[in-house]
Amino acid sequence: MTARLSLDNVAIGYDGDALVDGIDLELHSGSITCLMGANGVGKTTLFKTLLGLLPPLRGRIWLAGRDIAALKRDEIARRVALVPQAYQGDPSHTVLDIVVMGRTARLGMFSTPGRDDVAAAWRALDMLGIASLGQRSADRISGGQRQLMLIARALAQDTEIIVMDEPTASLDLSNRLALLDQIRGLAERGLSLLVSTHEPEHAFAIADRVAVIGPGQRFAVGDVDQVLTPARLSALYGLALDLETTPSGRRVVSRADGCVLDLSIMARSDAARPLRTAEASECTTSERSS
Repeated sequence: MTARLSLDNVAIGYDGDALVDGIDLELHSGSITCLMGANGVGKTTLFKTLLGLLPPLRGRIWLAGRDIAALKRDEIARRVALVPQAYQGDPSHTVLDIVVMGRTARLGMFSTPGRDDVAAAWRALDMLGIASLGQRSADRISGGQRQLMLIARALAQDTEIIVMDEPTASLDLSNRLALLDQIRGLAERGLSLLVSTHEPEHAFAIADRVAVIGPGQRFAVGDVDQVLTPARLSALYGLALDLETTPSGRRVVSRADGCVLDLSIMARSDAARPLRTAEASECTTSERSS
């Protein structure tokens, strides 16, 4: 199967200094690839490179069989959409208006959205089950609904590839699980998704493959079970970790000392720092016994 997007021995970085080198990655139709790594290792830089905002320092990126270096920004935007962590625009805009903004890549330089663009936005909202929110302002909906709004904007952009930057980072458990279901549904519709996350269990739950930027900016990609080993997870987060399988078959991450692991600490802004000895050793008797 021909990849929709492929990276061939790519190096990414700034001003000639590589953050990560030797990246080989392919995104195929109907697939989810999770991207993992501590903060500051180059995940955002990789996203900017895929979106044409930064040139690769070395190697080549192929988008629909064409070298991305030869493509204009709007040509890339018709193929690859971004779902950011949070909406940074004017919160007084209606949900529908924000989703219609996803049509910008389909419009001419001096064009304004027309009836077909508005219809595409309504279809995207309906696909995610939030059409009833269309006329509300973005500051009058919940965090989970706002994240779905951003995904709807990407769907309205009508691309084959969607890149998501930690889409569950600010959501509560209920909204996180609901959003993971929506992401899985998008892949079932044939889209190619690259989703960054700090939570290994998300990769086990929804991903076909996982890419990891590890210590020393080493890049690894492959099947989830082969890449997310206890040794690699421990190195990635600076904490001795283990993997367990629940009776239902779900893979969960635990601390190697038997403590229950709160994965929310991995999504904090300071998750990249090594845990102090006192933090790493904290474990109650009840946690060990459970």
